[in-house]
Amino acid sequence: MTVAGADSKSTPANGRAPRSPKGVARRQQILDRAIDVFAAKGADGTSLRAIAEAIGVSHGALLHYFRSREALLLEVLAENEQRRSGATPEDEIVGLMVRAAERNVTIPGLVALYTSMLAGSIDAGNVASRDYFTARFDRVRRQLAEHIREGQQDGTLRRGVDPEAMAALVIAASDGLQTQWLLEPTVDIADSLRLLNLILRP
Repeated sequence: MTVAGADSKSTPANGRAPRSPKGVARRQQILDRAIDVFAAKGADGTSLRAIAEAIGVSHGALLHYFRSREALLLEVLAENEQRRSGATPEDEIVGLMVRAAERNVTIPGLVALYTSMLAGSIDAGNVASRDYFTARFDRVRRQLAEHIREGQQDGTLRRGVDPEAMAALVIAASDGLQTQWLLEPTVDIADSLRLLNLILRP
């Protein structure tokens, strides 16, 4: 799960937005509980009914706030990213990813959820997932490229490296290493990401 800036919050198009303060609070409560459950166990292959049971709500209550399993899981990813978002110092592009990687190894279920949802988003039928990840990657690339550009201007990052290409490379390295780590936990994501500093160093 690559990290993004403070404007990373987005509501999937097929989510249900409650109108009353009580409904908003209840929906947030469900999301909070879902994140806690998925952080440890993930949700791959789990039905919406089973998810409702795991987080302690009725199947009907879950459907009241989320139109589908996909909608709920995308909201979980968006909410988790929002919690982790923040400012990005221009000279810590890779450091930001390293810190995100160090946090992510403590929540393997959410990393697995992110990876499986991302893989599924290439299927034509998963329109909401495709839209979510397409917009997310576009946003993160633009944010990282801008930070890289600013770092090049003030001399903290290497000039002569295309900011957009480097942003895409950093994201690819982060997500690819996470997949390798899910398959083989001895892979050191953070240590591998630090090698990118050799490219970005002035």
